[in-house]
Amino acid sequence: MNKKAYRIAAFYEFKKLMGLPDLRDRLIGAMIAGSVYGTVIVAEEGFNATVGGAPDAIERFISEAESIFNSRLEIKNSYHDEIPFRRRKVKIKKEIVTLRKQVDLSLGQGTHVGAREWNELIRDPETLVLDTRNRYEVEVGHFRNAFDPRTSSFSELPAAVNSEIDRTSYKRVAMYCTGGIRCEKFAPYLKQEGFDEVYQLRGGILRYLEDMPAEDSLWEGECFVFDERVTVDEGLAKGEAEDPSVFKNRNQE
Repeated sequence: MNKKAYRIAAFYEFKKLMGLPDLRDRLIGAMIAGSVYGTVIVAEEGFNATVGGAPDAIERFISEAESIFNSRLEIKNSYHDEIPFRRRKVKIKKEIVTLRKQVDLSLGQGTHVGAREWNELIRDPETLVLDTRNRYEVEVGHFRNAFDPRTSSFSELPAAVNSEIDRTSYKRVAMYCTGGIRCEKFAPYLKQEGFDEVYQLRGGILRYLEDMPAEDSLWEGECFVFDERVTVDEGLAKGEAEDPSVFKNRNQE
């Protein structure tokens, strides 16, 4: 990959957090000190972030964030010739991704698969490939033969799945999203709902594009991202979708 001037780092984790106002203050301080821009969401259930800056500044911010969250972060990286954020935001929310359902996240253990295993799964006609993203995201890119639930927000997904999926037609469900966070909630939710065999793409589309050689990729199109790049292509460079104003007021919930 041709690494450009600025690094964009995405990371999340579900873990119990306390003292959210203090965490917010420490994070925004670290962003200001390091000339890092982007958005961090914190909730009692965990954190979700996408930030951009000079590579060395992002490295320092990641180190500081690991100290703040007392965690070893799993980072998904991409690069661009500009920082695709204009502001610094640290938000306190009820959920880091809004499903509005009580979910036992422990049921998601053992459901993650890497890029190679993912390819094998979604080639199987007995696998329902479920895109857990919103309609406007699916429009610019998706995995081959994926089911589009045509939702406008993540919280609409349970109703869409319950009304539109015939469980008797498939042996298993394999789901994906941009960076993995939505699947971290929705895989265990489906287990709660009685789906026996459920899988999720580890690290989402962004990790898949990072790990999978283009000649073996089953991804079609570009991947919508929640910053001013709008989309990234298979090489994780800025895509060619329309101007960001087309997507204004939309968010990853």
